[in-house]
Amino acid sequence: MNSMSNPRALLFAALTPAILILASADVCAQSAKREAAPAVRGISAHSDEKEKMNAWTVGLAGGLIEGAPLRLAAEMARVVDDGPNLHVLPIVTRGATENVNALLYLRGVDTAIINSDALEEYSIQVPEIRRRITYVLNLFPSELHVFVRPEIESLQDLAGKKVNFNSQGTAAAYSGPLIFSRLGINAEKTFIPHQLALEQMRKGEIAAVVFITSKPVDAFVKGRWEPGFKFLPVKYESKFEDYYLPAVLEAGEYPALIKQGERVSTIAVPTALVAFNWPPKTDRYDRVARFVDMLFSRIDRLQVPGFDPKWKSINLAATVPGLTRFPAAQEWLNREARSPRASR
Repeated sequence: MNSMSNPRALLFAALTPAILILASADVCAQSAKREAAPAVRGISAHSDEKEKMNAWTVGLAGGLIEGAPLRLAAEMARVVDDGPNLHVLPIVTRGATENVNALLYLRGVDTAIINSDALEEYSIQVPEIRRRITYVLNLFPSELHVFVRPEIESLQDLAGKKVNFNSQGTAAAYSGPLIFSRLGINAEKTFIPHQLALEQMRKGEIAAVVFITSKPVDAFVKGRWEPGFKFLPVKYESKFEDYYLPAVLEAGEYPALIKQGERVSTIAVPTALVAFNWPPKTDRYDRVARFVDMLFSRIDRLQVPGFDPKWKSINLAATVPGLTRFPAAQEWLNREARSPRASR
């Protein structure tokens, strides 16, 4: 008999494709189950590695890629690196004065390098700013250099004259106008690269340039200047006590511009390593505390050739006007003061 005329045969023939599909799907499902176990373990292992890598990572807002703060951040990261136990990530930003923003609002940023007077901008919008940010280390002072043409005899002579404060994003571009405002000097401000401004200054197009950086400055050491070009003194007064420090420019630093035995008084803007004021015994606090311990314990490694010479003048105990020290940093200093090494 023709099988196709058999109802059972017809039913089987009709169901066979569905059975094969279901069987195939079952085989695939079983195969997927066998492969799923290693995949789950792989995901778990990946998650463990991810957690391990992030557990002791500290974000450090450095600054402009060509600036000294970012270089110092990179050097700190090299020295404190301890594999999975501590990994510091230096971050390129719009500048040291913008790093307060990063510290307050950018995810993953625990520490930053700032100019101390950058906090002035936040005093109204964020009144509690000094409670939210603490300092770890006073890195180095950036001295104010007010360099003028021969016809300028005093700071008051700069009123209404063109004064250059370097490119936007630099310390001079932020702190310079702020300092001039405190001095009561309403100059015509320009913000072009200092190299261009110095050439315009030679031609008489600009009356002064304001540098805020650690001395000595190559432009004044190596540059050739006609008689009469000079630095103006800036007296340290009570109006500067909140963020600034007294400083001097000396003949040994600028022999072509300052006579032997003379000194030019000025002020300095502290460049500081700061941290967000995380509550103690929290994950983020513990990360910064470990970073502080590594950095302070290994500070001597930064004071050898191959690293920025500024590290040689670092004083771990130096304070930063207007801020309190990160508790773990103060605890480290207290322990060190009590150690047998300190009494030798």
